[in-house]
Amino acid sequence: MTPTNKGSFRLFQIAGITVFLHWSWFVVALFEVQDPANRYHSLAWNAVEYVALFGIVLLHEFGHALACRSVGGGAEQIVLWPLGGVAYVSPPPRPGATLWSIAAGPLVNVVLAVPLTAIVVAGEMLEWWPKGSEVRMLVISLWFINAALLVFNLLPVYPLDGGKILWALLWFVFGRAKSLMVAAVIGMIGVVGVIAVAVLARSVWIGIMAVFILMSCWRGLQTARVLARLDRLPRHDGFACPSCKEAPPRGPFWQCNQCGAAFDAFETGAACPQCATQFPATRCIHCGGQNPLADWRIAPPMVSQAD
Repeated sequence: MTPTNKGSFRLFQIAGITVFLHWSWFVVALFEVQDPANRYHSLAWNAVEYVALFGIVLLHEFGHALACRSVGGGAEQIVLWPLGGVAYVSPPPRPGATLWSIAAGPLVNVVLAVPLTAIVVAGEMLEWWPKGSEVRMLVISLWFINAALLVFNLLPVYPLDGGKILWALLWFVFGRAKSLMVAAVIGMIGVVGVIAVAVLARSVWIGIMAVFILMSCWRGLQTARVLARLDRLPRHDGFACPSCKEAPPRGPFWQCNQCGAAFDAFETGAACPQCATQFPATRCIHCGGQNPLADWRIAPPMVSQAD
């Protein structure tokens, strides 16, 4: 249910990060720009508010992406869709790097709250606009939208930012697999509350969000089980991923893209034992980084000898 760039329109690229807009955004926008409360005199203002909402979401996602890059991770795509945005980030598999990559998104909303609050307060005190002004209504609406996004994202419900922050914090104590499992279970419990809110508010969109959270929590549980099995595997001595510093597991976890044979890249010297294809780079099972096998080798410790 997570959006991809398939069926999406490429908008622009900044700092090597490409922004896509999913086609469903336009369909939902036709309904969302309607104004049953008649807050504005023209639907054009509703359109401006809706676009501004996704401007805030986009800044939030860039916060994730740029923070991930600052700790050596990968971030190349952002997809905007009706339920918000998704930054495809791959931080190094370390709790500190993951925590910063996730926390930077809500931090953007905290930073945005400062000028928005200043504008609202100054506008009211200095009477920059009349009470019925569309500009006044737009600025106040954006303040509430930013605050609502911040509070909602910080709920400790996986896969919201708050749930992922909880995962990263627990990671310091329990390790990656067990902490992810705990965060996913807490997220499933939180889904009950989200469903209750959807029923009470009679909101279809909150209901859809509850389904999205439930599916993501289930995927999180499955990923946690895979990580737990991976952590129990024996490791190759003398090797470590240059990107994440994890030792590679022993076993046929690499596959030849020529003949399809599975093999252990560290036993065969990164060559397929079936078709003899030599691979210039070896992929890390943990972080996905690809580096020449020679870069994986760890120099043996120096041993001093007494005279």
